[in-house]
Amino acid sequence: MRLRKSCKITTYIKSRCLHFSHNTIVTQSVDATVVKTGFNPNTSRSNFQLNHLVANGQVTQAHQLFDQMPHTNTYSLNTLISGYVKSGNLDRARDLFDGMSVRTAVTWTILIGGYSQHNQPMGAFKLYAEMCRWGTLPDYVTFATLLSSCDETLVTKTLTQVHSHIIKLGFNLTLMVCNSLANAYCKTGTLYLANQLFMEMTIRDSVTFNAMITGYSNNGLNSNAIDLFIEMQNWGIKPSEFTFAAVVCACMGLNDVVLGQQFHSLVIKTNFVWNVFVSNAILDFYSKHDSIDDAKRLFDEMMLLDCVSYNVIIAGFVWAGRLKESLNLFHELQLTNFNRKQFPFSTMLSLAASETNLKLGKQIHAQALVTQASLDILVGNALVDMYAKCDRFEEANLIFASLPHRCAVPWTAIISAYVQKGVYDEALQLFKQMREAYVFGDQATFASTLRASANLTSLSLGKQLHSVMITLGCMSNVFCGSSLLDMYAKCGYIKEAIQVFEEMPSKNIVSWNAMISAYAQKGDGEATLRIFEELIESGLKPDSVSFLGVLTACSHCGLVAEGCAHFKSMVQTYRIDIKREHYASMIDLLCRCGQFGEAERLMYEMPFEPDEIMLSSVLRSCRVHKNQDFAKRVADALFNMEVLRDAAPYINICNMYAEAGQWEDVSKVKKEMKDRGVRKLTAYSWVEVNHNVHVFTANDKTHPQINDIWKKIDALWRKMEEVGYKPDTSVILQNVNEEVKVESLKHHSERLAIAFALISTPEESPIVVMKNLRTCVDCHAAIKIISKFVRRDIIVRDASRFHHFNDGCCSCGDYW
Repeated sequence: MRLRKSCKITTYIKSRCLHFSHNTIVTQSVDATVVKTGFNPNTSRSNFQLNHLVANGQVTQAHQLFDQMPHTNTYSLNTLISGYVKSGNLDRARDLFDGMSVRTAVTWTILIGGYSQHNQPMGAFKLYAEMCRWGTLPDYVTFATLLSSCDETLVTKTLTQVHSHIIKLGFNLTLMVCNSLANAYCKTGTLYLANQLFMEMTIRDSVTFNAMITGYSNNGLNSNAIDLFIEMQNWGIKPSEFTFAAVVCACMGLNDVVLGQQFHSLVIKTNFVWNVFVSNAILDFYSKHDSIDDAKRLFDEMMLLDCVSYNVIIAGFVWAGRLKESLNLFHELQLTNFNRKQFPFSTMLSLAASETNLKLGKQIHAQALVTQASLDILVGNALVDMYAKCDRFEEANLIFASLPHRCAVPWTAIISAYVQKGVYDEALQLFKQMREAYVFGDQATFASTLRASANLTSLSLGKQLHSVMITLGCMSNVFCGSSLLDMYAKCGYIKEAIQVFEEMPSKNIVSWNAMISAYAQKGDGEATLRIFEELIESGLKPDSVSFLGVLTACSHCGLVAEGCAHFKSMVQTYRIDIKREHYASMIDLLCRCGQFGEAERLMYEMPFEPDEIMLSSVLRSCRVHKNQDFAKRVADALFNMEVLRDAAPYINICNMYAEAGQWEDVSKVKKEMKDRGVRKLTAYSWVEVNHNVHVFTANDKTHPQINDIWKKIDALWRKMEEVGYKPDTSVILQNVNEEVKVESLKHHSERLAIAFALISTPEESPIVVMKNLRTCVDCHAAIKIISKFVRRDIIVRDASRFHHFNDGCCSCGDYW
């Protein structure tokens, strides 16, 4: 039918539309759709119904209607494709698209938008390339839609090619396209191109400035973002809520609280404080700058709150360590009508993890399950971390196994938990599995794994990790550097630790503390005090860990005056609370120097009862100084404790009686020890050779090379006797003959480890041996002599400290 007069078209449409049932869309005017359908009233009517169903989310019914339509056109297919895109069924939309013989720019743009909405930028740009090959010219909406999909994964070359198309087709003067292009350059991190485009734009609006300010802020150029905001004011362009949110983010990056407060004032002045989006940004700013009280005041004054507001303030209270307030706010949030799936479950789980509060963690887990928030990757990672830190590794591993995507975060959570619990072997096995799964760790992963290798004194693994960190560019991270320093120090390689420290581009209190601890464990009191002074000169304030390292060094070196001075300065100068471990170090320092009266007075004055570790160190000093009276009182206090960590107190008092020849008292103590079920720890030493750890116990005969080792021991013994060595059999506290005692001394675990290293490693290479207990006096004297005639550095780390033997001397100066 061919209609020549517009009046006839209108009359015809009205007459047909007025006869529709109540389920049919009735229109009173000529819709543009009629024109697009070639004036076919039946197709036009069906397209109206199709569009209505899609707009209401009834895509299945829309597809059924589409299949029943006798005549369809491009508009019909575009509508149905749009419906599938909106419903999230991108595959079905693509199937319909691929079956089309005629595609307009609108068709391509709809599907490009689908890829953009589903965070598939490469899919969107591939489709645009296909559109160009098809010969369809894009319009300004196509470019705006395409550019909105950009993120950091996109290659700059791809974006610049699209930019050239925009210029070629004359859209470089279209403000919407230019704004989208500038925003795309910012998202991909190519700020120099974004800035160049910005300078060339003759027309700019608030969207233009917002894109650039956000781009500068997100890429760490916070000062540029502030300068651009000022330029925006000079242009007379009014800021929007997105402008203020980006500027506040820049203030956060600058760590400038005063500037943030000024922008808060400007937000109030421009009447944007009512906007929940802007208020949330300011709320986040205060909560992350130790201004949680200011954040709470703003939160209470906000006229409109959303779930984000609660998430930010709850997280702020958790970061500030004010856990009670965060719990109260979470309970308050539960009484609102906000989407429960968006509740801060991951934050609350991190709170439960930090407090090792399994009951709270399970309650949050239950709520996350009910709301299906547990399917969120952040919540899943937090659940793994919470259960692992609460020592529930079975549950942690079950959740870990169920995660759809295992990034570095959950791996690191379990590895860190194992390390914190002292289960270092399992932590290293997990790290190995993580690497086999082609998951590359982050700084936290390497820091935890280095800590495990340090505690196992696995130098070869530590060096491998060092190499990987260099490859991945993690060396600039201060926490990785500090962990690496700590690893080398605990493996006895102080020179390498110093080198790592000196090469660190930035140092924080953790780095300085690691270096202080390294010198303290080495027994170098002078270097420890020097590095402590350098820490203060750097402008950083020492913390409780810094002082613990200093007091440990003073204890190892007998520096009573220096130790007392620093102990007093903790409270008087630096206002640091003295903890149990600081008292333990001071008491150990005083007792080692024989000042038992001062030590007893300090124990009486401290605000808590002395524990097993503290009293055990006192008992050791009593043995050295032959103070039996004080030793008996300390031993009684130890034996009256409900739980004892190990048999060390019994062994020490037994040794004192044995040295005095009081064998009946030795028998009584051993009987009491047996009745209580306390067993003496087996002494063992280990050494790493060719990436393998070899463990030895006293009189060990299980090693595959034990015959060669014993031969080396005998050879060493003969050379030692030639230079005048006399075994100190007083350390063998058994009622046996002298010959048995001498034979026992020859095959102590550390001597076996040293002998094995001597026959298994190149000459002049250093030997590093670790021991789980303190080395005895005779072994200490013997190793000094051995180091002289083998001409090697021999480093022994016992339960107390490092002993660095070289040319017949020890770094401890025979004071340990």
